[in-house]
Amino acid sequence: MRFAWLLSLAVLCPAQTAPLRVAIAGLVHGHVAGFLNNAVKRSDIQITAIFDPDPALVASYGERYHIPQSGRFTDLARMLDTVKPEAIATFTATVDHPTVVEAAAARHIPVMMEKPLAVDMTAAHRIQSASARTGIPVIVNYETTWYRSHHEIWTLFKDRKAAGAIRRMVAMDGHQGPKEIHVQPEFFAWLTDPAKNGAGAMFDFGCYGANLMTWLMDNQRPLKVTALAQTHKPAIYPNVDDDATILVQYPSTEGVIEASWDWPFNRKDFEVYGQTGYAIATGGDNLRVRLSSDGAEQVRELPEMPPDEHDSIAYLTAVARHRIQPSGLSSLENNLIVTEILQAARESVRSGKTVALQ
Repeated sequence: MRFAWLLSLAVLCPAQTAPLRVAIAGLVHGHVAGFLNNAVKRSDIQITAIFDPDPALVASYGERYHIPQSGRFTDLARMLDTVKPEAIATFTATVDHPTVVEAAAARHIPVMMEKPLAVDMTAAHRIQSASARTGIPVIVNYETTWYRSHHEIWTLFKDRKAAGAIRRMVAMDGHQGPKEIHVQPEFFAWLTDPAKNGAGAMFDFGCYGANLMTWLMDNQRPLKVTALAQTHKPAIYPNVDDDATILVQYPSTEGVIEASWDWPFNRKDFEVYGQTGYAIATGGDNLRVRLSSDGAEQVRELPEMPPDEHDSIAYLTAVARHRIQPSGLSSLENNLIVTEILQAARESVRSGKTVALQ
């Protein structure tokens, strides 16, 4: 019966089963390579065109991923008007996100961008206004959104309320540094430019913790933000921080965000402590939990994510095809608060003072 229903759905709604037609806006964010590597192996997405103002990048990516000449553009508006994609995946520098969203909004095209949302609240409000004017969905993509471990933390603390009220959250995100892990030259150039990235590790990795904490706090704006930032490797990163710690204060909860380009290993770990238990996620597939009802710490079995929330391509398809609305970690609402936290952290470092948000 289920097979017959799916078959009838494919006959009646071919647009729902055809590959999602996606255009790539920007090629300077290094995550574009991973996105394209994944996309070319799948049947549920079709890369219709790529854009970047740099002709050499367009040629390089076009050759590597077999994009025909008719799908290669150095003008964003021309690409969108020629190809008319169902959705846009954005891999520009963070500072250019508003420009892409405004172009997408003018053509009523959903847009997904790599984290973070914006370099400051002025840019974030441009994105918010463009989305509101035409109602286009805006998705902010984080690798950590698709971690099964994080969604099990939500189940434990929010759905089951198994560990009492959340009292402390600690997010640890970073790696050895962009140069040290050999990111692409075009990626390195804007990551280390505070005008284009917002800061250094503080924005590049601090956004992960701010995103997760805002999610678990049900999009509550924090009371205060206090931050410290250092540059341990000034010969490599003379203009931006390579290590930052952000303290986020809520009425009865605190969050500690540790963001670094100066760690010996890559990590994306998240710890949540409640009144009667804790959960510690190390990466996407590992979760240790200790609850007062159980006694000893246990390694948690993690259920699979729903099909529409399995990864960024599945999620973008579901949003573009109107099956779901962006919510939670991917939502514009969450990421406006993330931007506010990061902007406050940057100001706290500049002033040496705690920044009040309420």
